[in-house]
Amino acid sequence: MDLKEKCPVLHFNDLGDERGKLVVIEGNESIPFDIKRVFYIYGSDDTVVRGQHANRDSEFVLINVAGTSKVRITDGTEEFVVELNKPMMGVYIPKMIWKDMYDFSSDSVLLVLASTHYDGKEYIRDYQEYLKEIKI
Repeated sequence: MDLKEKCPVLHFNDLGDERGKLVVIEGNESIPFDIKRVFYIYGSDDTVVRGQHANRDSEFVLINVAGTSKVRITDGTEEFVVELNKPMMGVYIPKMIWKDMYDFSSDSVLLVLASTHYDGKEYIRDYQEYLKEIKI
């Protein structure tokens, strides 16, 4: 399975009507895990790089609910970039995949859905250490 298949771009249904837009995301339904944690990144700009880590135990879905940002995704051998530019799209990031979020628009709000509660010990923040752990 290639990296784009492991980390698919997800498209959520827009259930809105004349009153406005409505996007519903349900754990184990529209995303492949139970949601244990939700956080969002805002107030960044096009010079900031966030993420820069992999996780041993956590899976994520990243969604720009406002504005835009880019996500560079790599498994140490393949790499691709996703531009998150619609609130009804996201990208799934499984365990042990390196991610960098960057090129935030001034109005960007990047929503992150996680499969686990926060545990700093499961983060790999050094890229060379990441490559050693995945044996590349």
